[in-house]
Amino acid sequence: MDQHLQVFIKVVERQNFSRAAEELLMTQPAVSQYIRTFEENIGARLLERTNKYVRLTKAGEIVYLHAKEIVGLYTRMQTLVDDLINHASGPLSIGASFTFGEYVLPHIIAKMQESNPDIQPEITIGNTKEIANYMIRHQLDIGIIEGHFTKEDQIHVEDFAEDYMVVVASPDHPLVMKREPIKMPELMQERWVLREIGSGTREAADVMFDHHKMTPNLVTSFGSTQAVKEAVRAGLGISLLSGWAIQRELQNEDLHMIAVEGLPFTRKFSIVTASPFRTKAQQVFIEHLHCSKEITDLNFK
Repeated sequence: MDQHLQVFIKVVERQNFSRAAEELLMTQPAVSQYIRTFEENIGARLLERTNKYVRLTKAGEIVYLHAKEIVGLYTRMQTLVDDLINHASGPLSIGASFTFGEYVLPHIIAKMQESNPDIQPEITIGNTKEIANYMIRHQLDIGIIEGHFTKEDQIHVEDFAEDYMVVVASPDHPLVMKREPIKMPELMQERWVLREIGSGTREAADVMFDHHKMTPNLVTSFGSTQAVKEAVRAGLGISLLSGWAIQRELQNEDLHMIAVEGLPFTRKFSIVTASPFRTKAQQVFIEHLHCSKEITDLNFK
């Protein structure tokens, strides 16, 4: 691995030559020399530096993005080779969209660590679009996303689970008391409390609205599922949420499902990897995904 890349990345992430030098076990003048040589080789100034800050130039932003990809690919290559003679171990960077990452993944990680304590999981949680972008840039070993994903070259997508989407409201909402299933048009006058655009949960709601050729009159968006649940519980409106996300609220009767014709409907969750070659740590994690009780037990049919 080119030391210049590693030094450059560390300086950018620490935004300081001295802190970078400490972590790299180098002197500050040595770090400065590495950066000067790297800039000369690239043929452009990559960092703006003063006594107060270190910032990327436009050229530096391009180099940093690709440097992270290069380091990620090199690390993956080394891990694959090591796996040929060793057992599952080492870092495993996992990205997951919010619903899966917050409500299912922690249980799977805990069970995996019981049997494979040498695997070191590093978790990134974001909306589906963010996780997909990390995968395309080779900044994660494995991703778990919901909703639609356009397959890119060298990106492998495998559907592995279904999630049931249901409409929920506060316990005292008038629609909760109706015994007969409600037709979708009756819900269009309600205020819908939804996730932000770009999330898989919001995509599922938009797909449902498009399927019925309807648009709700009132929509309030929040950037997390927890905030959506709290808003619905407080009586702000109704929402379409994952069955995984509302298990505890249904048990505690903090939220109630509304019976709606045509619901629940399912959406796919997919495993995304950047290569057909999988490390032993990846293989172990994927096996736990397929065997997870939290996934197989969910059923609102």
